[in-house]
Amino acid sequence: MTLKRVILGILTAIAIALVGLSLLASLNQPQIQSRLELYQTNLLLHASEWQGENNQSANLSSARNNIVGPDPLNTALTQYQEARDSTRKTLETTQSQFKGIQSAIASKSDNNTLNLAQNKAVSESIEQQIEQQSGLLNELDLRLGILQASSGKTEAAVQTWTNLVERYKTKIDDDPSAVTAQVLTGIWSNPAQLLPDAEPRIQKSLDGWFRYRALAQLYKLQERSKDLVALQAAEQATAEQAVEKLAIIVGVPAIALFIGTVLLVGLTVQWLLQRKRLDTEDSGPVLARNASLTWDVPWDGEIVWQVLVVGFFFVGQILIPYLLLPVSLAVLKLDPATFDPRNKAFYIFATYLLLSAGGLSVLYFSVKSFLPLPEGWFRINWRGNWFLWGFGGYFVALPLVVLVSLINQQLWQGQGGSNPILPIVLEGRDNVALMVFFATAAIAAPVFEEIVFRGFLLPSLTRYLPVWGAIAASAFLFAVAHLSVSEILPLATLGSVLGFVYTRSRNLLAPMLLHSLWNSGTLLSLFLLGGGAS
Repeated sequence: MTLKRVILGILTAIAIALVGLSLLASLNQPQIQSRLELYQTNLLLHASEWQGENNQSANLSSARNNIVGPDPLNTALTQYQEARDSTRKTLETTQSQFKGIQSAIASKSDNNTLNLAQNKAVSESIEQQIEQQSGLLNELDLRLGILQASSGKTEAAVQTWTNLVERYKTKIDDDPSAVTAQVLTGIWSNPAQLLPDAEPRIQKSLDGWFRYRALAQLYKLQERSKDLVALQAAEQATAEQAVEKLAIIVGVPAIALFIGTVLLVGLTVQWLLQRKRLDTEDSGPVLARNASLTWDVPWDGEIVWQVLVVGFFFVGQILIPYLLLPVSLAVLKLDPATFDPRNKAFYIFATYLLLSAGGLSVLYFSVKSFLPLPEGWFRINWRGNWFLWGFGGYFVALPLVVLVSLINQQLWQGQGGSNPILPIVLEGRDNVALMVFFATAAIAAPVFEEIVFRGFLLPSLTRYLPVWGAIAASAFLFAVAHLSVSEILPLATLGSVLGFVYTRSRNLLAPMLLHSLWNSGTLLSLFLLGGGAS
């Protein structure tokens, strides 16, 4: 065995360990989809408050009635109850894990110093997760109680807030949510018991529709009619915007989903009827076009191994995050934990550019000795039909990924982690930061990932696998590389469509466009949901 293979073997073991640990760590992290559903519910609650003014708002009135449905409060109540139950179960599981690790540390049953250090590190990480999950549970209890009170279930609401307060007992002042629960209990009790700092507590602890409902109840009790009228006017303006945003969030994907379903059915029928035709580059059914055409691969599996392990995992998961970035930040005396959303966006963008530059450099030097490459490698043709392939692939991917995602949600029950960029975008309010996130997700990521996974990996695998097998294998590795266990199935489905589009179009611009459209649609939804939920 050569020294190169020994080094590759060691790096492979490290890469597998890091990827495995990242996937395990994502098990106790919430999916972004769960948060998106709650944000959409918050918009729905705002929209339910809109009354309309005149006939000029007829279209919005119709949209509101179609989007909001007959009983938006009970719909929201059900979703928040499910989210609350899921969070409570996750918290109990995490607390159980924490107790087990604490017992192992206390008993010192393992005399291995390294294992003890690892247990302490894991213990600290789990402790942070418990703190985050406890905070989320408190927030959900506050909101669930307001929904219950607004639905006429005042006793249930008071009990929900009382349970929150009881969790802290003598340490109520240690948690703002417990104090806010007391405030809410007071203003919905009969008779009411108004605390002196009720309004600032509500302003600080609640947002969006929940803040509006709590303040409206408070102003009624305090007989502050002018403040109540101003509050209701502001809510009407927000509610009208919520209807418009929901029309986009619900309407546009519904149209795209319909188009994609029609395309998918049509292509499948065409393939079934015409599958016996000769599949050449310019004839035959679309699904069969170039189906059995492979690439002339001048290198062996060791080069593929080298590019993936060194170029993608070592550079992206070890060299840049653990060596290059810490040193650079120390020299510049910067702490990412103190960054505001804009600086965080630029930091993520710069990190991704470094990762891409490192990965593409390894790819270039790995295949340099094989230059000039055989025809068809890394093909980019601006005059081809890549535009149609990219858009068509996007529409076809939508119903497939939606279906898999629905199954996936039932499998993971709202857990399993998500891309860490998505929550930042969801909660962001800085337009410059959002533009930088767009450049990262909709331009940089599609270019780099399509060059690596579709441009290099997929064709290289056709040396050992049929085309369909190379598509499946590259799609799976593409999904795993995102390091969130709950995203493996949806991303593998998307990766399969990306691979299919590339093998049929033989033009990297097609999957790049599809990838960019997908990420852009996700960012647009996050922006609309985040901007309208509060």
